[in-house]
Amino acid sequence: MSNSKLRTRLIAALAVVMLAAGAARLLPGPRTIDDAFITFRYSRNLVEGHGFVYNAGVHTLGTTTPLFTLLMAAISFITGRSDFPTYALVVSALADSGTAALLLLLAQRLTGSNLAGFALGLLWAVAPRSVTFAVGGMETSVIILWMALAVWSYVNQHERLLGLFAGLGLLTRVDAALWVGLLLLAQLIERWRSTQRLSVSSLPWSTWLMAGLVILPWLVFATGYFGSPLPNSLSAKSVAYTLPPGAAFGTFLTAYSTPFLEYETIGTGAMVTGVIYLALSLFGIAYAARRLPRAVPFLLYPWLYLFVFSLANPLVFRWYLAPPMPALMLSLIIGAWSLFSAFGRTMHMRRFPVVGLASVVSVWLAFSLNAWTLHPDHGSDRPAPLMAWHKIELLYEAVGRRLRDEFGVTAETRVASADIGAIGYFSGATIIDTVGLVTPELTRYYPVPSELVPAGQNYAIPPQLILDTQPEYLVTMEAFVRLGLEQSPVFQTHYELIHETPTDFYGTGMRVYRRVDRPASEATGANSHYRDSAAFALHLSQSQQRYAEARS
Repeated sequence: MSNSKLRTRLIAALAVVMLAAGAARLLPGPRTIDDAFITFRYSRNLVEGHGFVYNAGVHTLGTTTPLFTLLMAAISFITGRSDFPTYALVVSALADSGTAALLLLLAQRLTGSNLAGFALGLLWAVAPRSVTFAVGGMETSVIILWMALAVWSYVNQHERLLGLFAGLGLLTRVDAALWVGLLLLAQLIERWRSTQRLSVSSLPWSTWLMAGLVILPWLVFATGYFGSPLPNSLSAKSVAYTLPPGAAFGTFLTAYSTPFLEYETIGTGAMVTGVIYLALSLFGIAYAARRLPRAVPFLLYPWLYLFVFSLANPLVFRWYLAPPMPALMLSLIIGAWSLFSAFGRTMHMRRFPVVGLASVVSVWLAFSLNAWTLHPDHGSDRPAPLMAWHKIELLYEAVGRRLRDEFGVTAETRVASADIGAIGYFSGATIIDTVGLVTPELTRYYPVPSELVPAGQNYAIPPQLILDTQPEYLVTMEAFVRLGLEQSPVFQTHYELIHETPTDFYGTGMRVYRRVDRPASEATGANSHYRDSAAFALHLSQSQQRYAEARS
């Protein structure tokens, strides 16, 4: 086949996977995740002139994605509107289209097969884990694009571009340090192997300087403005949630065993594929080491990612599972290709690699598509991945709007919640974040005694946190207060339940409490240490003073 025909086929394949990726994200429309609304509130405050803040006047970095926050703010400023879920969706669709194209090119270069490249690009285009967080308003698609661009730059020996995309990755999410570290380490080892020594002159200065130029302005600004360039959520999440040992490892083991969401088709039996996929991944890494050694750091990234997160054992949110998937899928594709190629040579069956890979990829594609639904049971009635679940965000949005429109909540009203994204974005209230993402002074109330956390849950609101801060409203899932605040006579006396929406997740419902300063005659006997309203008023004044001192 002539070079022009090959080029035409490659361009056609690139066009198909990029269009498929874009369509697969635009089709469901926004199904925004709670954490995305935290970023959107920072962006909105920037545009409205309040500064890089969540609560007005409080300089705390509670979003994990500075660059994405600034990008959303820039688009809002240019358009003169605040439709952040749509902005995030369009940006993510473009980013994933670019990633699909880069994965196609990388797989094609590794195997020499257009089929392998097209298969990987198409699998990523419809991958539920990719689509879910693109439509969910998260920065996931953008950080994965920077990673793919950095890998492509390293493979093609573009050192300055490698530094540029490494810097952009670090500005988008701090955990990009894992893939950045692997690529820079590989670059350093390569320099050492070529010279048998490392000197100042032989270091990859162009890469390091470019990365430094990208991140230095943020480091200077964030240190002066927030006191640290690191998101406060890193420390807050590490102490707020109660997890058994090995929980993170179990989550990643399940994800790596079912990268195409096989369990939606074959149930728990899909876990047996983990052994097969591990073997295929190892074959893929070995194949890449012979054909394109510079791709190996990328293929090792999923396993470093698993190791680091398993060791730290944080609560693994669903979007944490997306970044390692492109590299894992690539290793599976080239692992399968290497085995089919070896078998085809042995049996003198020239077409066997193509037929074998096409068969396997068809199964993987079927698994992925089966993890979509044409008619979600909540949100927009448009095709979407089954895992693009945002029912809780819709409930929080309704509560946030009701607080603002019906109960007259304003920017001066203090509302407490453990999930602050949609509540904070739609109510516009000053948020007392009980987890501590944007209120770091509240992490002193953790860890929560295990007896306050219901079985099957990983979080409870510390009762003393609410009793000390005395918010005007508390929005919470029932399970978060069942064994703690709900058992407190003080809380029962001075807060009333004004709204509840029944749910079958995180307990029996979503609740809204309002503070009331009841007279002593309505207090229970167990509340006798608050003998009259004056005593409670004194307690409230002292608690608010302690809270103000802690914030300062």
